[in-house]
Amino acid sequence: MALRSRMRDWLLANDPAFSRLRQASRITATIVVSILLLMAFHYLVAPLPPAAFGLAASLSIEGGLAVRDRTIAGQRLTRIIAVLVGVSMVGLASVLENHRYVSDVVFLLIIFLAVYGRSFGPRGFAVGMFAFMSYFTGAYLRPTLDQLPALFFGAAVSATVAHLVRTRLLPDDRYRDLLRATASVQRRVDQMLLQLAEIARKPVLSPADRRQLHAAEERLKEAVLMAESFIPTENRRPEPQPGLTTSDLVINLFDLHLAAESVMVVSFQSMPPPALVEAMVARDGGRIDAEIARLGDAAPRREETVKALLWLRNVRQRLARSLAKLTPADLEEPPLHLSGVAARWRPSLNDPALKAAIQITLASGIAMVFGLMLSRERWFWAVLAAFLVFTNTRSRGDTAVKALQRSAGTLFGIVVGIIVGTLVAGNIYLVLPLSALCVFLAFYFLAVSYATMTFFISVVLSLVYSLMGVLSPHLLQLRLEETMIGSIAGAAVAFVVFPTRTRTTLDAAVATWCDELKGLLQAARDGASGLVLITRSQALDRAYRDLAAAAKPLGLPWQLVTRPGHVRQTLAIFMACTYWARVFARRVGTDAELEGTDFKADIDANLALVQTVRDKASAYFYQVGRIGAPVDRHLLISKDDAELGLEMIGVSLNRLHL
Repeated sequence: MALRSRMRDWLLANDPAFSRLRQASRITATIVVSILLLMAFHYLVAPLPPAAFGLAASLSIEGGLAVRDRTIAGQRLTRIIAVLVGVSMVGLASVLENHRYVSDVVFLLIIFLAVYGRSFGPRGFAVGMFAFMSYFTGAYLRPTLDQLPALFFGAAVSATVAHLVRTRLLPDDRYRDLLRATASVQRRVDQMLLQLAEIARKPVLSPADRRQLHAAEERLKEAVLMAESFIPTENRRPEPQPGLTTSDLVINLFDLHLAAESVMVVSFQSMPPPALVEAMVARDGGRIDAEIARLGDAAPRREETVKALLWLRNVRQRLARSLAKLTPADLEEPPLHLSGVAARWRPSLNDPALKAAIQITLASGIAMVFGLMLSRERWFWAVLAAFLVFTNTRSRGDTAVKALQRSAGTLFGIVVGIIVGTLVAGNIYLVLPLSALCVFLAFYFLAVSYATMTFFISVVLSLVYSLMGVLSPHLLQLRLEETMIGSIAGAAVAFVVFPTRTRTTLDAAVATWCDELKGLLQAARDGASGLVLITRSQALDRAYRDLAAAAKPLGLPWQLVTRPGHVRQTLAIFMACTYWARVFARRVGTDAELEGTDFKADIDANLALVQTVRDKASAYFYQVGRIGAPVDRHLLISKDDAELGLEMIGVSLNRLHL
């Protein structure tokens, strides 16, 4: 039981709400059950062609990743449409098999429509992915027309199993997921405190220690944002009111994040006693009281650190009490009301969906040409790589990063795959469980590392080739070369055709962050308080997360102009300002002395400063100059003062201009 508890704690700390675990389990279970059912039918009823198994496996993956409708009925309808479209694509590929040039042009047209279909919402995205993967499977495995009923059967089995796994075996449960996410939040707070206790034993706080604590705070922020996403808030309920269980929970999560950050900030001024921090992690009230009594009359800065720790303890207790009062009914969302007026389709090169469709189609065409030059049989791998490197990218830098990750993951996966495939020697009793394990690991790490996902998928393919008796170094080398062709084609098109520069994406992210901060300050100036400001502060948190993601490509070694240290320093200023905005938002409305004109004048000064930052936008990340050092003074964080928060917003932003 102790081992099980430790394993659960580790999973929650690294995977809030078990979202990655559930997704990987869904996809793996769908593939395994679908293949087993088809094998049973194959041996007991009637033989099935290999293409039926291949189509079922590929659509099982898309069924777990691409179907994103909110309701069960919507998911069922999407799967039915997707299966019909998918089988039609396989049939089309079979019909055009003897007309290669026509087939290739049709494939590119399908790619264009699949990508552009994403602009029509989750269903358009899912149907487009099913169409692409089905035509890919049909062109690759080349089934005959008389095999279409068997392929339809395989696709239908896959879709049915995927739906049952999603709705019955591993269903979404907002209440359960929220409890798991908040448990993950608590666990990440514990991890941050344990790191703090270890650092507190050192004689000097080093820059590496600061980075370690900042990384822990970033992981805590991720868990808090995920927990908040399960709570119906202003975005889905028009007027959240104080006193509602969900409103209290929002406030307590907000306070927990703020209190944990405050512990970190004041610890940079004066480290807490390690024994007290460890007692906090153990939640041992007796030890906590004893450690505080042992401190006696501590220095002012250490006393402030202790107050911050006690505040964190109090907030954690309040969060536990609000969770105890929560019921599943509190998290129900109102039905989604859709406008009855359909938007008129107006194609324009200013449409991001149309530009993405042109980019990906052109990259796929280039990959197809060069892939065919390399191999008449395996060129599909190049097209697949070119298509997928654009997924979830926002700039040409993102696309280049993903291309490198796919190539690197394929390379290392092939090396390991040759070794493992040779060792198992096509033994079906070893290949099947190892393949299932690798599929699970691939999609468990998908959200963390695209290269890791590609690595495990490459190992799976090696195992399958071993089972088929065609595994050879030459075949795997060919796959690597085709993958690199597709990755290079994707990156090249991203840099040349409708390029979205990293700087452009960063400009937009800085502008969004500044707009959210201005909205928060203006709302406070207009007299708003409570949940209104907390909701705006949460939006600022999300904007900072997007800003950090947009700046990520600047820190990579292939960028010749990169200054990783400077980028980190600049991001740290935006992060600090986001923190002080959280302090400000939490306290405004509770301080009676904030009604004077000086308060509004201070807000106006900060609004002007934010506008200056918005005007320069990404220039702060590219112009390497002297960035002001953090403020070295006694900050009364535990007082949680709105004036202090407002002042420190201005101080933080001014550091950009030194």
